Amino acid sequence: MIHFVLLISRQGKVRLTKWYSPYTQKERSKVIRELSGVILTRAPKLCNFVEWRGYKVVYKRYASLYFCMCIDEDDNELEVLEIIHHYVEILDRYFGSVCELDLIFNFHKAYYILDELLIAGELQESSKKTVARLIAAQDSLVETAKEEASSISNIIAQATK
Repeated sequence: MIHFVLLISRQGKVRLTKWYSPYTQKERSKVIRELSGVILTRAPKLCNFVEWRGYKVVYKRYASLYFCMCIDEDDNELEVLEIIHHYVEILDRYFGSVCELDLIFNFHKAYYILDELLIAGELQESSKKTVARLIAAQDSLVETAKEEASSISNIIAQATK
């Protein structure tokens, strides 16, 4: 089971967090601070697995971001590396070569995509095509809602003149 997901920039800024296990806000801050220090200082040639507090943290660096997932000690690290890669590929497809700025300005989409992949810390959908189809459907719903809201506000504006 995945306990949490962190996306951290090379400068140590947190870009995305998703918690599947209960942590208080104080514990979350401490976890982020500890893991940022551990992961950011590791040499690039070292393996992508870190034993930490009785768990394993699996991370992978893509461009300027570290994608980190905390799992149980007996879980398969390679499977989690594949989940990370799968998430990055879907982000790439959606944003067209995803970068840190895409995640900063469209964090809600990054969370939505992550929620399509993982539920309660377990892989839900392994098909990139299915996830892409669901995201496109959600985008069209949002556009329809914006158009309807716009037309309603236009009607209200016309009526109040």
